[in-house]
Amino acid sequence: MRNRQGWRQGTLTRAETIADDVRLLEFAVEGALPRFDPGSHSNFKVALGEGQAIRTYSCLPAPAGHISVAVKHHENSRGGSRFMWGLDVGSTVELTLPENRFELAWRAPYYLLIAGGIGITPIYGMALALQRRGVPFRLAYGGRTRSVMAFVDRLEAELGSAVAVHAGDAGGRIDVEAEIAALPPNGELYVCGPIDMLNAVKAAWLAAGRPLGRLRYEVFGDSGLYAEAPFSVEVQGLGRSVAVRPDQTLLDALLGAGIDMIYDCQRGECGLCAVDIVAHDGAIDHRDVFFSAEEKHEGNRMCACVSRFASGKAVIDVGYRG
Repeated sequence: MRNRQGWRQGTLTRAETIADDVRLLEFAVEGALPRFDPGSHSNFKVALGEGQAIRTYSCLPAPAGHISVAVKHHENSRGGSRFMWGLDVGSTVELTLPENRFELAWRAPYYLLIAGGIGITPIYGMALALQRRGVPFRLAYGGRTRSVMAFVDRLEAELGSAVAVHAGDAGGRIDVEAEIAALPPNGELYVCGPIDMLNAVKAAWLAAGRPLGRLRYEVFGDSGLYAEAPFSVEVQGLGRSVAVRPDQTLLDALLGAGIDMIYDCQRGECGLCAVDIVAHDGAIDHRDVFFSAEEKHEGNRMCACVSRFASGKAVIDVGYRG
């Protein structure tokens, strides 16, 4: 299922803490819920103060008619995880039918799955689906400590030697280069995790001479080098200054100020919302996977949907021409 933005009402029927700061939430969805594949995600309307925003969460395997998500409570949350963690059984939310931009191709004879932290959420269903179909795969799963790694016990019990767990407090670390080297030439790699992990995997993949068409990744926009802080931007050509709150993306702030923007994925993947950076006095916190490392170093453009300035003021160009 792809690009289907049908909003439904969901009623929370199950809430369970499954790892440190990770909560499983299961919603009964109003109306018929079509089948969806691993890698799918749903959008949720969340209340932020007096306003409302949309947050995206990967869908887990769930009973018929239900959508399940696992939400990590972020200390520097933009507000989405606080809202989701504040829900009680019986609470209702508005959510979309699942759509999939991170789907398994089902064309490769072998798969390598890599997950970091809460990035296990889309990878979890993929691993179980591959196992059910008897497709060879390997899952490398890393986290700061074993206690923060959701589903780790079940994955080890069900997947056996197909999963390798790397807990940082036990000295574990995923050897990305070795994992890629062991992958057969026509194999595919699917990865989800923090931005530094995605960058490392992408660099290792290219260094190994692997085709980009066989690397798939998903990013979550709260994975940055800096804690969220307020900043402001002046929009060149419009003579307008827009303040961006810590719990708000630059894209949301611009749209809220009535500035027209082109955008799609809101995940730092498509680049449609990219703006030109004319001047800035704070560090740029690139959180996308659209721009190359060289382009991020140049600091001329940024994806407004996930990337932000660490602080201060900036002048940006959104492409407006009067």
